[in-house]
Amino acid sequence: MRVPSDIEIAQSCAMRPITEIAAAAGVDPQYLELYGSCKAKVDPRLLRESRRGDGKLILVTAINPTPAGEGKTTTTVGLADALRRLGKDALVALREPSLGPVFGVKGGAAGGGYAQVVPMEDINLHFTGDFHAIGAANNLLAAMLDNHIQ
Repeated sequence: MRVPSDIEIAQSCAMRPITEIAAAAGVDPQYLELYGSCKAKVDPRLLRESRRGDGKLILVTAINPTPAGEGKTTTTVGLADALRRLGKDALVALREPSLGPVFGVKGGAAGGGYAQVVPMEDINLHFTGDFHAIGAANNLLAAMLDNHIQ
């Protein structure tokens, strides 16, 4: 039996609208900054204005990836899948997972196999544009400094 590649698995997924996923998590649309129909950022005001009690937080902050490339994203998605399977309310928040590929580190940024985040192509291509903004600001500062020195 042939094992499908990560991109084949990602592209075979039927993505639900992010507004539907947010609603299931109890996030009101006013707290969403949409990036198309399948991606969004959540406004931090939600933390201050929410009436829900505090939940438990598990941070996956550092890990040595396996030789196959499984790292923080794959571990995070697998952990959330396991918690959901146990009947727990679990939600994953990834903060710019695409930095590995940007810095030339092996692998993509969306996890791997059936433990990955979609849309894989968008995530691996700078997600919401934040990293591009940082690079542009860096280039502007470097040009200004160079101009000042000259």
